[in-house]
Amino acid sequence: MKIQFLGATEYVTGSCHLLTLGRYSVLLDCGLIQGGFDDDEKNHQTFAFDPATIDAVILSHAHLDHSGRLPLLVKQGFTGPVYTHHASVELCQVMLEDSGYLNERSVEWENKKRERRGQPLLEPLYTQDDAKQALNNFNGIEYAKPLQIFPGITVTLFDAGHILGSAIVQLDLAEHGEQRTVVFSGDLGHSGAPILKNPVTLHHANLVMMESTYGNRLHRSWDETWQELGEIFQTARNDKGNILIPAFTVGRTQEILYMFGQHFEEWGLADWQIFLDSPMAIETNRIYSKYSHIYNHLALRRYKNCGNPFDLPNLHLTESTEASMNVNKIASGAIVIAGSGMCTGGRIKHHLKHNLWRKHSHIVFVGFQARGTLGRALVDGAKQVTLWGETINVNATVHTIGGLSAHADQDGLCNWYQHFNNRPLVKLVHGEADAQKVLIQKLKNDFNAPVSAAREGETLDLLKL
Repeated sequence: MKIQFLGATEYVTGSCHLLTLGRYSVLLDCGLIQGGFDDDEKNHQTFAFDPATIDAVILSHAHLDHSGRLPLLVKQGFTGPVYTHHASVELCQVMLEDSGYLNERSVEWENKKRERRGQPLLEPLYTQDDAKQALNNFNGIEYAKPLQIFPGITVTLFDAGHILGSAIVQLDLAEHGEQRTVVFSGDLGHSGAPILKNPVTLHHANLVMMESTYGNRLHRSWDETWQELGEIFQTARNDKGNILIPAFTVGRTQEILYMFGQHFEEWGLADWQIFLDSPMAIETNRIYSKYSHIYNHLALRRYKNCGNPFDLPNLHLTESTEASMNVNKIASGAIVIAGSGMCTGGRIKHHLKHNLWRKHSHIVFVGFQARGTLGRALVDGAKQVTLWGETINVNATVHTIGGLSAHADQDGLCNWYQHFNNRPLVKLVHGEADAQKVLIQKLKNDFNAPVSAAREGETLDLLKL
């Protein structure tokens, strides 16, 4: 009965952990490593295990840093089931196929250059067809309904409040008369967020694998966050520029549209043309609407009384490439929401190319920016960036709205942990080393918690806990 940490160890992306019990091997997540070129290259490296020997995968949620290597896993021999919440099944259908498409396009573009140079051609990490094949392995399950997937391994998902369908994973394990409970937080949501419920608190575990993305910081209050956004819209209106919002298409985009509806008059949004420039986000809106029964009570009431909370009278859905290109002809008065959230790809990069150099433009970051990404460079104050080989001056005003994060902050993480009885062992995952060091000290000081950061390749014998 062992667990090995194989990803998101002292960094944020690439979530992947291996549970072995008797003859069974089960993965918790199988995510993409996201960031710069070197990080992307790591996705092509051989798995630390033979995919054909994995009996099942338990997926915490649909974000690609948790799900994005599942098509590769299947491509390399995995044939077992993938268990996740029903909403995550539908979101993965959108996200993984899109990821496969982007892989194909990226390699096609690179190979044209390589062919001209006489260099060997590349293969995509996986294709759209690979993603479709992997989706055949998915099995949807409900929150709070235990499921025995193998003798001695029972899985229960609880609402993590991070994105639609996100789950805290509880594993109840039994071997040789011994029983252990492992709780994997997945990504814990930010309490009080629009649309979704707060993360469920649990009380018993022998091991808690806890994310630590914002282990070293506190978010601004929700009221301060809404005020900050309103002030940005007022400033941008006076500047007569555009507002670009690089947003994760699953979760963050829906929260933004929801709050646009809530503050439509207060923020003067009728004065703008609002563009949702992402076919994937448009499809995600449909899935979010379908699963309104797992909203928090305020969002559910609004849905029942007012209909779809993501519709706005001046919202334009730009699905085609041509429609997206036409948005770039607008010099003033446009709010553009587009992926990717870290500016590593997608349509947002084209909008940045047309707006970064304009001093009246505003770029509003509403989510975490991993090291090595274009988004992180802009947040860190880059004066110039390179897009498709062209150097672009950064004259636009860059804003970071930390209070909009979909991750729990330090207080949220500590509050979630303190509900566990007897202070179980904590292994921190999904966080950069600096954030983890601060959180480790906080958990030790406040709760006398036995806590450390998980190390790449580290294995824990659960029977010794």
